[in-house]
Formats: sequence, C-alpha cells, structure tokens
Amino acid sequence: MKLGIVGLGRMGGNIARRLMDADHECVVFDANPEAVKAVAADGAEGCDSLEALVERLPAPRAIWLMLPAGEITEGTIDRLGTLLEQGDTVIEGGNAYFKDDVRRSHRLREKGLHYVDVGVSGGVWGRERGYCLMIGGEKSVVEGLDPIFHTLAPGRGDIETTPGRENFDERAEIGYLHCGPVGAGHFVKMVHNGIEYGMMQAYAEGFDILRNRDKEELPEDERYDLNLADIAEVWRRGSVISSWLLDLTSIALTEDHELSEFSGQVSDSGEGRWTIEAAIEEAVPVNVLSSALYTRFRSRTDNTYGEKLLSAMRKQFGGHAEASGD
Repeated sequence: MKLGIVGLGRMGGNIARRLMDADHECVVFDANPEAVKAVAADGAEGCDSLEALVERLPAPRAIWLMLPAGEITEGTIDRLGTLLEQGDTVIEGGNAYFKDDVRRSHRLREKGLHYVDVGVSGGVWGRERGYCLMIGGEKSVVEGLDPIFHTLAPGRGDIETTPGRENFDERAEIGYLHCGPVGAGHFVKMVHNGIEYGMMQAYAEGFDILRNRDKEELPEDERYDLNLADIAEVWRRGSVISSWLLDLTSIALTEDHELSEFSGQVSDSGEGRWTIEAAIEEAVPVNVLSSALYTRFRSRTDNTYGEKLLSAMRKQFGGHAEASGD
C-alpha cells in the first residue's frame, strides 16, 4: 500500500521504515526538513508541505499522523480537512484523548472523510520488534487498512496461543486489534498506559527497598549490599514478575547502577491523567494507578532512587528525555 505519514519523530520515522522494509510505499512530511531527509534516504518520498504530500498520494488516500497530542495534531487535522477528498482517511497514531477522536471524526465525516484512531505501543524498539496496535474506527475502513496494520504488528513470534481462543479475533494473536468504533483504540491505549504507570511504580518502589537495605540505622546483621542489576537479571528468568519493563530495567541498571544521569523528576504524558478521569466517570476504584500518577507529580519537587529508575525505564522504552519539570 501507499501511505502518507506526517510526523517523523522517535516513532513516526521508524513506522515508515518498518512499512518500507515490507515493500509498502511511504510519502512523508515533517516540519523538520532534516527528519524528512533522513527517512527519504531510507526510501520514502519526502515532501516539504502537507499540500505536496496530499498531491502525491493516490485516491482514496490514507494519511497517518504521528504528532504530539494537542494543538499541533488539531491544526494538522483541520488543515487536512481542507485538502483531502471524499473517501480519504486520516489515521491518528499519537497518544490522543479518545474524546478528541470522537469530536474530530464527526467534523471530518461532514466532509465525507474517514477517521481511524490507533493506539501504538512499542516505543523506539518498534521497527525491529513491531508495534502493538489498538484500533478504533469504522469496520470497513479498518479492514481496508489491514495490510498496514498487519505489517506494523509484531506477529505471533514464539508466544504460544492462549488455549481456547478458537472463536476469538486472531488479529490479537498477531499483535493488533480492531477494538471498536472511533475512539475505542485510543481509549484502550489510554488504559494500557495507566496500567504501565502502575507497573513501573511497583518496580521502582521494589528496587528502592532493595537499594536501601544497607543503611547504617538498620541492624548490622540485617543489612545487605545488593547488586540490583543482577537481581533484575535473575528476575527476568522464570520469575512471575518478568516482563519487558523488567528487561529494560535490567538494561538500565547494567549501564549505570546508580542511575547517575537521572534526577528522578518523572514526567507524565497525559494518558495517566485521562485514565483516572475515566475511572471517576465510571466510579471504578483505581488505587494503584492514581497513586502512581500522584507519585510522578510529587517527584518534581522531591525525588528518590525509585523515581530515577522510573525515568530510566521511560528512556529505555520510549526514548523520553527526562524533563526538569512540567
């Protein structure tokens, strides 16, 4: 397929490259000309404007946005609404708020345009590993884009199929899923990220306890000088708390046991807050997820070794540079 991609940052550029590795054609644009040049050097058709990108795509067009949530995405969708033709599709692949998806889809539908929202998990490792995709949109439109999603997904790999799944959606076993109508994809990704906050916080607190076991105020025969990198490594192998996040924790601790490049001021990118808002709307208690979010707020004025580890995990999976505050 031939796909337009707008936004060639940490993930957008590698999404284009993974597609081109499988012989899809990509027409790309970014406000940063150097980002366009870099992806064009790998085989994409680079453009210097949205207008040029639209002109170079055959109808019906599909354009994937991989931009920061907020005004940049909003403005780009508004502009595309004036450039695209009936039957074209806008795919929003950033971490958008699901209610914004619903609102935008109504606006585009009035012009005969389709809207698909895709929650993307995979971070900076996605070109090699593939991306877990959570998709919202009209069934027929999503099915028409299936070759794109199938290519971006990780595939079955060596993970065994869960017994009893004969009557379930086999796409989930490949690593992508049509979750429901517009907004459903980003809603599922939002909750995914809320859970991620809680999992990361649990690791961070546990390793903080391990690190502080050699304090002088503890009884001498109950103090332990523990090697955290080795503990992370052994837990990766057969432990019930093994996960990709633990894999990345092991990498970070092996690179720098003290995590000296991190201050421990942990940013949040919005999805954690939106998850808590959804829980309030639904009257669902989320003690762990809300606590993990509030800890990130507190970390910006008072931080611990555990929060350094949170920052290290964010850098490992998403390439997120630690901010000095929000």
